[in-house]
Formats: sequence, structure tokens, C-alpha cells
Amino acid sequence: MTKPSPQELLSRKKVIDVEGLVTHYGERMILKGISMDVREGEIMVIMGGSGSGKSTLLRHLMSLETATSGKMSLLGRDITELTLKETYSLRKKIGVAFQGGALFSSMTVGENIKLPLREHTDLDEFTMDIMARMKLEVVDLAGFEDLTPSELSGGMLKRAAVARAIVMDPKLLFFDEPSAGLDPVVAAQLDELILRLRDAMGMSIVVVTHELDSAFRIADRITMLDRGKILMVGTPEEMKASDNSRIQNLLNRRIEEEDLDPDAYLRRLTGEDQSNERA
Repeated sequence: MTKPSPQELLSRKKVIDVEGLVTHYGERMILKGISMDVREGEIMVIMGGSGSGKSTLLRHLMSLETATSGKMSLLGRDITELTLKETYSLRKKIGVAFQGGALFSSMTVGENIKLPLREHTDLDEFTMDIMARMKLEVVDLAGFEDLTPSELSGGMLKRAAVARAIVMDPKLLFFDEPSAGLDPVVAAQLDELILRLRDAMGMSIVVVTHELDSAFRIADRITMLDRGKILMVGTPEEMKASDNSRIQNLLNRRIEEEDLDPDAYLRRLTGEDQSNERA
């Protein structure tokens, strides 16, 4: 399936809608008024340098963090208005593929994949076995259900984690650094899997990654973060054509020389900057 045009994409329903999100860890402001959205059937890639707020934003999008201020809706529900029970129910419609796979070493691959079904449904064992095998087929791991995670390669671990993330057919799927630690060929195979999931299963997918090749290959749009703020949201082509020096430095891996302002340095040492942020 070809990528949708920007006009077509923006005509689709929002599955995530974030407005003015502000988050603090203690007294330090991490996210500084983030506003973004993700559309049905879209692959949104979140990028940025270390410390830019990517992981914090991802936890908010998965409804695992509480913001200082701002609004966020997930699959059409305002998460600030949900009860604990409603939030728990909403999370069942979300799949997460963690960076390291996060499979339980004491379980077989098949048992790991069936775990969400066992915890959240009343399905019988036979049906769960069938569903687990179906998802292993999707990620090209058919026949590996009786192995343990320690018997899988790094790329196979990632794919097994994806199988577990999609076993309940979520509407929204999150990836945290899917290509981290993989060689280029295996990383490209995982990119292809992400595209297949979007095209074949109609999922909306959010990917946090540092890998430029992967981001430009899979993304419909990219959200570029820097120091807790959004520099730009756009297609890969728009991102490459941007005249923003910060974006170009990140895309081209150029080191930035920071001009030292003596007054700003003094405010940082005395904590005045953080006091101003809290105000």
C-alpha cells in the first residue's frame, strides 16, 4: 500500500489528540506544551535527541503518566475524565512492543504471547493456542512457540514481542526503539513488518526511534522533539526540506556549538530557570 497523501491523512479521524501537554518530574519541566495528533491507519514516528522528551511523551500516549496540565484523548476518550476501571479497559485496545522485547524468560514463546489473552479474556486454552500461532504466522515465527526467549536471536525476540503486542488485535500499537541493536538487514525486515501491520490490519502505529533510515522508510509523518518542545510535525520529505537548523543538525548528526551566555549560565546554576518554569 502506498503512503496516503498529507491531505488524505489529515481527513481521517484522530486516534490520539494531545493539546498543550505539560509534564514535570519533580520541579523540572520535561514536556513544555506539546500538541500533536495521530490519525487512523497512520504510522507516526517520534524523533529527537537524547533528553528531548521522547520516552516521556510515549508514556503519556500510552496513558501511563499523569500530566501537570493539558488535554489528551485516546481512541476518542478524554483520559483525564476516565475512571480507573475505564482506563484499564481502554488499555486493552493498545499494544506495546518494548525495546528489549520484555518477554518472560521462564515462559515459552507461545506462553508469552498467550499471556494477555489469559489475563484479559475467558478464552479456552485451545482457542488461545490458535490465536498465538496465528500471530506468530504474522511475524514470520511459525513453529517457534515451544522455544524459550533465550533460544531466539535479537531480531526474533523483537518479532515475538510484536506477536504478543498484537494478540488482542489492538487498534493502536506502540513501538519503543524497534530497531535498536539490530543489524541493518534485520532492521529492514522489522520495518517491513511494521508496514504490513498497518496495511493488513489497519492499525495506527506510533514509533519512537533514533534510526533515521527506518524513520524515513516507515513514517507517514514525523514529530521532531527538542528540549521538551515540538520543532516540527511533517512528512519525511517535509522534514528533509526544513530550513530549521536544529532539525538539520539532528538529521545530519552535526554537533552543535552552544554559545555560552554568562547570565543564562548563572541563572542555571542558581536554579532561577527552573523557578521561572514552575511559575
